[in-house]
Amino acid sequence: MKTVVHVTHEALQKVGGIGAVLQGLCTSEAYLARVQRNILIGPMFGGPQAATEQLAKFGEVYYSSALSIDNNGWWQKFRHIQEELGVNIIYGRREFRDEETGRASKPEVLLFGIEHMHAHPLAVFKLRLYERFHIQSDIYDAWDYEQYLRIALPAYKALAALGVDQADEPATIMAHEYMGMPTALLAILENNRRYRTVFYAHEAATIRRIVEKHLGHDTMFYNVMRQAMSEGKYVDEVFGSQKSYFKHPLVAASRHCDCTLAVGDFVREELRFLHPDFAKADLRLAYNGIPSHQISSADRNRSRKMVQSYLEKLTGARPDYVFTHVTRLALSKGLWRDLKVLWRMEQAARKAGWTATFVLLSTELGGPRRPNEILHMEALYGWPLAHREGYPDLSGGEAEFYASVQRFNLAARNVKVIFVNQFGWSTDACGKVMPPEMNFMDLRKAADVEFGQSIYEPFGIAQLEPLAFGGICVPTALCGCAGFFRQVAGDGDSPNAVLADYTHLPAGFDSLDRMMHIGLNERQAVEETESARVAKEILRKLPKTDQDRDRLLASGYALAKNMGWDAVSRDYVLPAMADIDAKA
Repeated sequence: MKTVVHVTHEALQKVGGIGAVLQGLCTSEAYLARVQRNILIGPMFGGPQAATEQLAKFGEVYYSSALSIDNNGWWQKFRHIQEELGVNIIYGRREFRDEETGRASKPEVLLFGIEHMHAHPLAVFKLRLYERFHIQSDIYDAWDYEQYLRIALPAYKALAALGVDQADEPATIMAHEYMGMPTALLAILENNRRYRTVFYAHEAATIRRIVEKHLGHDTMFYNVMRQAMSEGKYVDEVFGSQKSYFKHPLVAASRHCDCTLAVGDFVREELRFLHPDFAKADLRLAYNGIPSHQISSADRNRSRKMVQSYLEKLTGARPDYVFTHVTRLALSKGLWRDLKVLWRMEQAARKAGWTATFVLLSTELGGPRRPNEILHMEALYGWPLAHREGYPDLSGGEAEFYASVQRFNLAARNVKVIFVNQFGWSTDACGKVMPPEMNFMDLRKAADVEFGQSIYEPFGIAQLEPLAFGGICVPTALCGCAGFFRQVAGDGDSPNAVLADYTHLPAGFDSLDRMMHIGLNERQAVEETESARVAKEILRKLPKTDQDRDRLLASGYALAKNMGWDAVSRDYVLPAMADIDAKA
């Protein structure tokens, strides 16, 4: 029985991309046929009471030390860990279920309360990390760094208490991002070959920070990286020492793992840029899976008409096309690029006489606004068509972006933008104007175009979610999802996607030093040119008839069915684990 240990901040509930990966793997028939035991390890967010209640809501609680819950004598297995390290432990199971297929699994969950951990064993661990990997823990005061170092110690001992290291074949520790690296590094320090260590690179955190902070963003960075690596230079030589960033040493240390799974082609290159030793590391691709549910033309048309009717109630005009972007409201998402492309499309729409509504479903809050708050805003001033600054409506970042939306809508006639700053697409989430039978999948099925022109996007599952339903997907060529799309679709001109590329070099930038000086003005000049090209390509591919939509639906599903989690498990994740097991 193969065991995989997933160490992540999303062990208890889905927050973002890592949670989507866990959901995908743990409901994949191919993955579950090979991996019968999954254990999720993470922090006890909110304390033992809240974490226990959360686990009970989505699964089963076998043991909670702080709440004196013990079903089946788990205290005997865990008490020495609690006493030796000064930690609390929650153990149980949570359920993953694919609502479309009905496939489900119940991996084990181990959560640790480490706020009052004994100092001595932690100090010894930090010393060992320094001696072997040159990680200076004393220079970091970020709790995000500290808590995952602390978790590694009880996690390693709890796995032994659960008999993981006594299984018939070695277990695989999947270190999801920097959060899982301390546990993987501890297994390496212990030289315990009953464990294999895999770094699951959902991004390269060091590179994300550089791209987001520099005004040249991706236009600058990827040109610099390519040129620097051709000259044998690495990130510290080009951008200065990254040691002060607490995530950097943990991600850089992933080169010591048995294998790294990178969710995109550029993530793999970004890791190689971190340190020369990555040239000797086993770096592999493991794209994320995307939804691949087959629907009929009638099903798509039903959703499309429902969304169009809802938008007509909001705006007073029924759009011919529905454009969408479902994302977090973050700098990395490059939302201003959507408006640049839409403005070019507005000019074409005026001439041709068609209309479109762009629905941006995005918020920077950590959770949904409550139904009573939504109803109040809807009744008072027509949310989400109109907004006001301050909670429960616009947060600071949302207000800043909404100003751009207002400027766009004042100037545009045929293409309008609706900013829905909320999680979810239902009556509870969006108000009484929305029909009660509407759900999030209706928005996905209705989308003629899904935007996703990020400045940094390691994969981007959301960008390809409408693919199986016939939507035209518009990620950047740097997104991992674009690499996966090209693997499946080939390099030809697919009707189902337009790949934006904002890394075209401006004239005269032919040396590393000159590329380093690509800034705001140069990037904006590139964006103007590329947004015009992207708009032209979208306009060329937009469906004009029902027959066009049927063809997009058929070709989109033909691609998406080869990009699901079964394909990812079969072609990428499982072969990597088999190869490192074979090296033993």
